Amino acid sequence: MNIFVLKTWLQTKLATDERGANLVEYVLLVALIALAVIAAVVFLRGEVSDKFNDAGTQIQNNGA
Repeated sequence: MNIFVLKTWLQTKLATDERGANLVEYVLLVALIALAVIAAVVFLRGEVSDKFNDAGTQIQNNGA
């Protein structure tokens, strides 16, 4: 076996480089935040719609 190949193999197995792990953690964090935002929008959709309808009705009644 070539010494260079053995050296390269050992470096890859024993390396402590965690750049890929950090990227995965950030992607999971962004996905979790996106799911939380989507859940909040779906959950509060009716309440927000009612508030806008009430505000529009009050504006229409006060303006006439």
